[in-house]
Amino acid sequence: MPIKILMPALSPTMEEGTLAKWLVKEGDEVHAGDIIAEIETDKATMEYEAADEGRIGKILVQEGAENVRINTPIALLLEEGEDVSTLKDAAAAPASKAPEAKAPEAKPAQAAPAPAPAKIGAPKPEGTPKPEVNGHEGARLFASPLARRIAADKGVDLSSLTGTGPRGRVVKADVEKALKEGVPQKAAAPASTGAAAPGPAIDPRKFYEDGSYEEVPLDNMRRTIARRLAQAMQEIPHYYLTIDCEIDEVLKARKVLNERAPEGVKLSVNDFIIRASALALKQVPDANVSFAGTALLKHKHADIGIAVALEGGLITPIVKAAETKGLAQISSEVKDLAERAKAKKLKPTEYEGGSFSISNLGMFGIKEFTAVINPPQAAILAVGKGEERAVVRGGKLEVANVMTVTLSCDHRAIDGALGARLLEAFRGYIEYPASMLL
Repeated sequence: MPIKILMPALSPTMEEGTLAKWLVKEGDEVHAGDIIAEIETDKATMEYEAADEGRIGKILVQEGAENVRINTPIALLLEEGEDVSTLKDAAAAPASKAPEAKAPEAKPAQAAPAPAPAKIGAPKPEGTPKPEVNGHEGARLFASPLARRIAADKGVDLSSLTGTGPRGRVVKADVEKALKEGVPQKAAAPASTGAAAPGPAIDPRKFYEDGSYEEVPLDNMRRTIARRLAQAMQEIPHYYLTIDCEIDEVLKARKVLNERAPEGVKLSVNDFIIRASALALKQVPDANVSFAGTALLKHKHADIGIAVALEGGLITPIVKAAETKGLAQISSEVKDLAERAKAKKLKPTEYEGGSFSISNLGMFGIKEFTAVINPPQAAILAVGKGEERAVVRGGKLEVANVMTVTLSCDHRAIDGALGARLLEAFRGYIEYPASMLL
């Protein structure tokens, strides 16, 4: 039997991807380890290596196909001695063998006829099926995989359709009929089942006249950002701590070091902020944690994520074990990570996980802001613009360069006093950069 080449899960959070490019064609010989395709996730474009050797018998998913679910067959590989005649049965498998196709239909033979509607508040016997309406069983929507795929591509709201399949199941014909007759569109952009962010409680379209706006569908990155940030704000009890840091000494140190640095090295204030954050986390290790439900994961290193703005979104590549690295190495790594992030060439291990994040909007003139925690981390530092402000020293009014930073903390993992200790440790390093050498 031909070997099925499946859409790979290139990261723990990946649910679907785009088949950006095939690097082989039907009939080509491939060996284990050969690069056969480029897969685009919401964060990066990655090369896909063949796990087996043989000959590409049939390509099932064409270049440019979006929202391809993981573990979906994308090609068939012929082993030694096999010819194209063995592809006849295998080629039809992807359409008929979807993960959810059999689960709902395995029960009809033994299920009792749908019960009459019960009185409001009347208890139901345990195990009694819930009555279905428009393909729903309770809150669950019954639809064939093909119907779901067409509905996702066309933006059809499946919950508005009446299914004509077994037990009210929505099938392909129902979706096609709805498209011909006109059908309510989804509030969110088209997305595969389970991958879209929750839509707004009130559809904003109802407030605007048709033609007064342009509807721009969300791409994979923006859908992922929307889903994860909504989840973070719903699940993580955020609280915020704000402090002012004088950065005159950092500015002096940066100027001197850049004058003496080897060619190609140019330190930024952000490099100092990264190192100061890493050392603060090592000084206050109880704050270098992730909340895991029944435990706290206490990280051995300060892996610092740096928010990098991309077209249509952002990503947080990670400087691993930043507490062990000098300013020049941090600067070099950040530049490399940012360049590859913008080219979507990062590996998942370079932007997933981490123990802490920094979001710096100072270069945009933002004085102060709060940031949303990036799960599975428990804290993020929002950095504002450094500017000259009036300060009081020894009863005298003086001018100093001041930067406001705000720490967002997960209250399940970091209590207020602990967060304050972390922020005070950070200020100690950033105001006296020579202490970073101790």
